[in-house]
Amino acid sequence: MEILWSIVAFLGLAVESVFAYVEHHHWIFAFLAGGYIFYLHDRAIHARFDALDKRIDEIRKRLAIEY
Repeated sequence: MEILWSIVAFLGLAVESVFAYVEHHHWIFAFLAGGYIFYLHDRAIHARFDALDKRIDEIRKRLAIEY
């Protein structure tokens, strides 16, 4: 039973250490989250430009067929 209690105490200390690290270094996680949001925004912009390029190519093909 003492071994089980020492394992539980060790896990509790490990969780507490992780929370203390996050509390003191929250700016790192905010920086990572901001970078991820920028990455998603950048992907969305590139997807819109790719869709626009496809539409322009389709219009050019249609115009070329008509003449």
